[in-house]
Amino acid sequence: MEGIPHPIPRTVEEVYNDFKGRRSGLIKALTTDVCKFYQQCDPEKENLCLYGLPNETWEVNMPVEEVPPELPEPALGINFARDGMQEKDWLSLVAVHSDSWLLAVAFYFGARFGFGKNERKRLFQMINDLPTIFEVVTGNVKQPKDQSANHNGNSKSKSSVKASRQPEPQSKIVKMSQPSKDEDESGEDDEQGATCGACGDNYGTDEFWICCDICERWFHGKCVKITPAKAEHIKQYKCPSCTSKRARV
Repeated sequence: MEGIPHPIPRTVEEVYNDFKGRRSGLIKALTTDVCKFYQQCDPEKENLCLYGLPNETWEVNMPVEEVPPELPEPALGINFARDGMQEKDWLSLVAVHSDSWLLAVAFYFGARFGFGKNERKRLFQMINDLPTIFEVVTGNVKQPKDQSANHNGNSKSKSSVKASRQPEPQSKIVKMSQPSKDEDESGEDDEQGATCGACGDNYGTDEFWICCDICERWFHGKCVKITPAKAEHIKQYKCPSCTSKRARV
């Protein structure tokens, strides 16, 4: 709990550094200092909160008495649940609430000092690049997915596009068994798209296939002599039929 002895962050970078400091303190409480933290959360005491401080330290204390408080308050009464749960479950619960509190504090500063849309977006992106406290405490840190396929502006992925209903596709190649059975927004039946435009066969397990950007038909990569590596470098793919039609014009 603070009487704001630390400099008040006013820019995106300052708020982000404040976030990182508090986050480090909270992670210490829930990992390296867990025994000390556990002992301080005595259920016999009053409502207690876990605070992360900008200087990368932490403390367990009662909430401030002023209403409303200077800053958003962490989850209240974490000590009452200590003996009623498995320790790892209790620590995970405190971690989840700590993640929520960190975001609340960061965007409190953003609102207080008038961050615009782009500033808020930049702040969130910086924060989102860090694993959450919950992920660190549980050891379930998710690895970022390869984003290389997302840079092909006109490329298409039948499975990912239809599943998420995104307006623009993400990858020209797909390695899977069967395209999604969802229907397009236009109501077009996917059953027709489930066959190769060259050989007419269905897509088999672990086969690569590619979509023509002109006629939007799908083909086995082997049928049109396109490998996954080659497809990644194609900005706009034209199937043999569309290529020959253009040549005749």
